[in-house]
Formats: sequence, structure tokens, C-alpha cells
Amino acid sequence: MLFLNLSMNMILIHRNSADSSGESLLRFALASEPVAGVVFDGLCKYGDMRRDSILRLSAKWNFDKTFYAIPEEWEIEPFGSRHQNQMPRQSLYDVKPNVIRYKDNIPVPLELVAGAKREGSLNSWFVVSNGRFATNINADFLESVLAGVQADVVAVNAEPGLLGQREKVRLTAEGKVAGFCRAYSDSAEFTFVSTEWPHHLFIKTDVLGRVLVDEALPLSFSALSEICRSKEIMLRAINVGGNVLDLETEDGLLGLCETRLSNIQKSKFELQDSNTISDDARLKGKVLLGKNIHIGPKAVVIGPTIICNEARIERGAVINSSIVGPKVCVPKNQFVQSRTIKGPQINWNRPVRHKSRRSLLQDSHGPFRAWPGISYARCFKRIADCFAAAIVLILFAPVLIFVALAIKLTSPGPVFYKDRRQGLHGKQFNCLKFRTMIIGADKIQEILRIVSQVDGPQFKIANDPRINTVGWFLRETYIDEIPQFFNVLFGQMSIVGPRPSPKSENTLCPLWRDARLSVRPGITGLWQVYRTRQPMKDFQEWIHYDVEYVRNLSLWMDLSICWKTAMKLLGNFINQF
Repeated sequence: MLFLNLSMNMILIHRNSADSSGESLLRFALASEPVAGVVFDGLCKYGDMRRDSILRLSAKWNFDKTFYAIPEEWEIEPFGSRHQNQMPRQSLYDVKPNVIRYKDNIPVPLELVAGAKREGSLNSWFVVSNGRFATNINADFLESVLAGVQADVVAVNAEPGLLGQREKVRLTAEGKVAGFCRAYSDSAEFTFVSTEWPHHLFIKTDVLGRVLVDEALPLSFSALSEICRSKEIMLRAINVGGNVLDLETEDGLLGLCETRLSNIQKSKFELQDSNTISDDARLKGKVLLGKNIHIGPKAVVIGPTIICNEARIERGAVINSSIVGPKVCVPKNQFVQSRTIKGPQINWNRPVRHKSRRSLLQDSHGPFRAWPGISYARCFKRIADCFAAAIVLILFAPVLIFVALAIKLTSPGPVFYKDRRQGLHGKQFNCLKFRTMIIGADKIQEILRIVSQVDGPQFKIANDPRINTVGWFLRETYIDEIPQFFNVLFGQMSIVGPRPSPKSENTLCPLWRDARLSVRPGITGLWQVYRTRQPMKDFQEWIHYDVEYVRNLSLWMDLSICWKTAMKLLGNFINQF
């Protein structure tokens, strides 16, 4: 895999249109301590909440080479003339940022241009991140995507719809629902180059000098696109699965602050000596306070909340998951929830919104059932699988050789058939079997589906014409499934579990699908030993027994299924003679 070398990075804060109160929300946040410290810290470290996020690349990314480009007319407290590169006491920075003030185009420091010329590597990028958006993208996936993009400049946008674990409805040409499709891993797609700045712009360092105009980056992305066209610099745009928060919206700003506060140690929340807090006031959870703050009697502040410098919380007021701006006075007995209070001109009676902003804090297990680390389902079942699979493969080694010769001598084509199936958590793998059908059987299946004798997405007919000479014997004795013990050793399957099924079958019945993908698929299972094969009931039984297995998974159930399977195999083998 190509090593993604982020040698230089610039976070570009744009001049954005004012909101209904006449001021940009992001400008307000960056001018208000301690919110400014949280936001700037979050733009650098937002990805810390996911182990494999794009901004986890801090290990590969030297923050000394990170620059913030800010409009020169914005009065930003941490970067004002009196505090240039000096962090206030309440700031949450771990490093001192480098600041660039711009009026029109964005000047790029000479050391960056010189560094780009020295490195001149195809693996080295100069990255311009749009400071209006906090994004969360899987770094390893983005690395692999960029490795396959043949371009000198790549515009990357985070697209939640391309994230794994997302559900999409599949429609027919007539607009009717045909099923559901869930992608179990992040994806990416090429898109048109927009006139707006992307969330991230990756520029190869060896072409950086050609993109600049008088050692400055055009503020207009359309102008930058025109430079690339005129100088024959390849520019491509891609959407990559990821979450994004718009910091010019209240939900976006509150979401970023909530996330960053949840990742900051309690030592960061020590009270300032200048604050006045009544003895019977209560502060619960992660609450970040500025300076010269007054919190009156019986007031309640519930985190994650930020109270800015010189704010007043009067008697009995309740603040929950909000930002209270500088010099704001919250009246007595006022209830504030999920709000950004910028100044005195505020509609206190606005309806409370309950929209969740925690979509980025996803459960690592997603929709699947999880078991404790030290348990039969999570640990000991895997050990037993490896042990049993190794014994079976050793004992049946002579049989495998004999069957392989029989297939090769009686039917043209490969010995093994590899079918793409979905395994644990939807990860796809090649399910191995001895080939029992003629070449091209999968294409003939669609022609024969009209005479299928089972319901649901399965396919089965009596006297299937696609089965080759020795295929009937291998299928009736289940010898064709012995190669699946290799899948067990590879960790793709288990001895006992739900039937391994392809993605096309898993578009139906989402809840059932997510339940059965909570465990590794099995060579045998509850459905295989209890199915009745009654007309138009096979699919219903399949759903019932797979969900029942995941719900009641235990050692005794697995042993019972193995015993019943062994008896069934022995009976079928004897019936062949």
C-alpha cells in the first residue's frame, strides 16, 4: 500500500455568509474563548474519536507544518496582535499553530514551497483542508483510494452515504421497492469538479509551485481549477465515505464541541480563580468554563457545555449541552438546551431541538450482536473451529486427492468453485467447494429461475441439468463442502453457523441479515439440520433458524448440531449404495 505522506497541511478558514443574526457562526466561535480553543483543537484532532480516522495521521503528520489561513479582518483571540502564537491559559491546544492572515489570495510560506521542491515525491502531498467543515474519514481507506487516482490534484469530499453500515433501498425501473442493500465497508466514487472548495484538497508537492500565483493560493476554487486546466495539471474529484459537520450551523458547531470535550481529560476543566460559582450551583459532566464567569444559586450546568468569558448564569437557570457566548446573561429560571447563545438578542422561547449529533460516535459493532471478549462465542468457538478443521483436513487428505482427480477427468474446468459470500460483519470472501456443475452454471441459473422449487432468494430444482457427472454423488454425500474447512482455518467461516449467502440474497430482510452476519457463517447449522423442505416455507425456516441460532448461540447448541449433522451425513452416504 502506498504510504500517504502528508508533509504539509493548511487549514483554510473562509469568509462565509452571515447567519440570521448578522454574524458568521464560525467567526463567533473563533473569537470566543474558550470555544476558539476547542474549535481549533478540533480541526486538528477531530479524528481522534475514531481509531482509524483521517486525522489519526497526526503520527505521520508533523503539526509544526500545519498552518491556519484566517481572514485578516477577523479578530481572533488566540491569534490577535497581543497574543501572536501565545496560547491563553484556557486554550486546549497541545501545539502552537502557525497563522497566516490573508486578504485576497492565500500566501503560502516560502518554507512550504521550498520544502515541496526538496521533497518532490509522488508520495508527498500538500493538503488544504476547508476549515468550515470537520470531517471524519478512514485514513487507511483514503490512502488506498489516493494511491489509485491518477491525478496531480485531488479534491476530496466526505460523503456519509458512502459509509459502511448504511442502508440503501433498491428500486425497480418502475420505482417499486426491490430490496435493501447495505455496504459493510466504506466506498468512494469519482464525481464532477465543483466550483466550491472541497473538504480536503490534496496537491502533489512536485506541482505545488505551478499551482501558486505569486506564491499564493487562489481563494476562488474556480480560479484554481482554471490554473490546473491551463497548465495541464490533472485535477480529479472524489467522494469518500465519511462524516462531516458544518461549523457554520448550530448542530455542526455543537457536535464538534461535544466530541472534543468528550475526549479531553478532566484536568483541562479546572476552575479559574476569577470565576464566581455559588455553593448550591451544580456542574455535571464535561463543562468548560472561561474567565470572570458568574453562576448563581441553584443554577445547573450539564455537559458537554462551554461557558465563555464574562458570562452570567442567573439563579435557577439550567444549561444543557450548549454554548453560552461572551458577556451573555442567561435570565433566572431559564432553560437552555442544545443552543448556541451568541448575544443578548436571542429568542429564549425557541422550541428545543432534539436532533442527535452523535452520529460520528458509532458503535464499533454497528447493527450486529456482540459478545464479551472472553466467551465461547467470541474466543473459544474460534479455537475449537481451528482444531476441528485441521483434524478433518488431515483425515480427508486422501479423499481430497481422489475427488480432485475424478472432477478433472470427467468435466472440463477447475477442480474448485469459488463463490463470493458475505461473512462476519458483511466482509466478503471466496467460499470454496468442489465444483459440481458445468462451466457457466451461474448464468444458466437466471434462465431457470422461473422453475425454482423454493421461495425467497434461493434457487433449487429437481434434476438440475447443470450438475456434472460426479456432482450428484458429491452433493448427496456433502463431500463437495470439505474444502470449506480451509475457509474455517482462514477465519472466514465456522464449523457451525448460518448458511453463507451472497450479497444479492442479503438485500432482503435487513434485521435478519444483520443478525446472521453477527457470527461467522457455518459449514453446517441449525437450518441445515431442522429444515422441513415444505413448499413455500423454506425461506421462512431459513430466517427463523438463523436468528434462533444467533440468539441462543452456545457450546451445547453447537455440539447438538454437529451430532445431528454427523448422523445425517452417515445416513446419506449409506443411501448412495
